[in-house]
Amino acid sequence: MAKKKQMRHKSGLKAHRQSLKHAVHNAQLKKSVRLAVRAVVDAAKSKDIKALSELTGKASAALDKAAKAGTIHWKAAARKKSRLAAQVKTLTAAK
Repeated sequence: MAKKKQMRHKSGLKAHRQSLKHAVHNAQLKKSVRLAVRAVVDAAKSKDIKALSELTGKASAALDKAAKAGTIHWKAAARKKSRLAAQVKTLTAAK
């Protein structure tokens, strides 16, 4: 005996719409984090000490914002911030 197709539930449709919106928002946050971290790495490679401290703060803020929104885990954000700070510290100490 064949099963009848059931109607799609309103709550399921709404959840799907929300998941699409959240996916877009999360992608934007992750991209901003990636760009901020890349800017710090580029400044470190070019040995631009002035820009390095400012960009490190911006990258930390972007990581915190992504962690607060739940896009990335808060421990992952803390780990990335710590490693970034250690990189900056070694570069500035060498200078």
